[in-house]
Amino acid sequence: MIVDGALYRGGARVATDCGARDYRTLRSLADQPGDFVWVGLHEPTHAELTDVAEAFDLHPLAVEDAVKAHQRPKQEHYGQSLFVILKTLWYVDEEDAVETGEIGLFVGHDFVVTVRHGQGSELGSARRRLEADPAVLTHGPSAVLYTVSDVVVDQYAEVIDALEVDVDEVEASVFSEDRTDDAARIYRLKREIAEVRRAVLPLREPMSRLAGGELRGIDGEAGPFFRDVADHLHRASEVVDTLDGLLSTAFDAHLAQISIRQNDDMRKISAGVGLVAAPTLIAAVYGMNFTHMPELHWLFGYPFALLLMALASSTVWVFFKRSGWL
Repeated sequence: MIVDGALYRGGARVATDCGARDYRTLRSLADQPGDFVWVGLHEPTHAELTDVAEAFDLHPLAVEDAVKAHQRPKQEHYGQSLFVILKTLWYVDEEDAVETGEIGLFVGHDFVVTVRHGQGSELGSARRRLEADPAVLTHGPSAVLYTVSDVVVDQYAEVIDALEVDVDEVEASVFSEDRTDDAARIYRLKREIAEVRRAVLPLREPMSRLAGGELRGIDGEAGPFFRDVADHLHRASEVVDTLDGLLSTAFDAHLAQISIRQNDDMRKISAGVGLVAAPTLIAAVYGMNFTHMPELHWLFGYPFALLLMALASSTVWVFFKRSGWL
C-alpha cells in the first residue's frame, strides 16, 4: 500500500491537489529545476507497484526484485534511474533474535520511490527529519537516499549494541563458577551475527561508491553525507567481526571448561572408589574364613577390623585431599 507521496520544491514540501495514487499527475507537477517527488510504499502487491512503475518508468527487473524482497544489499543502474536495496535490522532481546526487513529505492533525477518490507525501519520519521532540514533536502533525490541509508545504518548500530550486551553476558556466564550450558546460546548469537553480517558487508561497496561520487544521478555535493554513512557502516562491520571472534573464543573456553570439569568429576569419582576399595579389601580378607587365620578367635578382632578399615580410608582420604582430588 502507499504510505505517503509528496512533491518537494526548493527544500520544502509543496501541497498538491492530486490524489495519493495519481502518480502521473504527481510526477508532472515536478516541472521546475530541483523539484522531485517521493512516493513511499509498504509491501505493495505486484499490481500496485506496476502502476508506480508505469508512472516513473521503472525497469521490470528492478520492480520484480522490489516486490519479491529477500534480496541482498546492492546497487544497480537501470537506464537513467538507480536501484538500491538496503537490508533493515531490528533486535528482539527476549529471543536473542535479529529480525530482518528490506527497503528498495528507485532514484531518478526527479523522483524517489521507496518500497519497504518488514516491520523495521519505518520511514515516516526519516521523511519528517528530512523535511525539517531544508539544507539537506535541496540535494533532491540524493538527500532521500542519504537519509534512508543513514537511518538504516544507525539501526545496525543499535542492533550491534544489543548483541554486544548479550555477548558480554555469555562471556560472564562461561567464566563464572557456576555450571552453565552456554553452547546453545552461543550458537544462536553466532547465527544472528551472521544475519547482521549479511546486511552490513554487501552494503560497503555501494556506500563507498556513493561516498566517492562515482554513481551517475547522485549529486556530487552529497558525497560528504554518504561518507559519514560509510564510516558508520565500516565501524559496524568491524564490531560484527569482533563479536563473532569473541563468541568463537567463548565457545572454545566453554568446551575447555567442560573438559576441566569432567576431569575434576573423574578425579572425585576415582577418589571415592579409593575410599571404598580400602575397607572392601580388608573386609574381603576377613571374610575368607580360614581356620588358621591371625586374630580369628581374638576377642577384639571385629573392632580391630573396623578400626583398620577406618584407618585405611582416612589414609586414602588424606592422600587425595593433599593431591587436590577432593
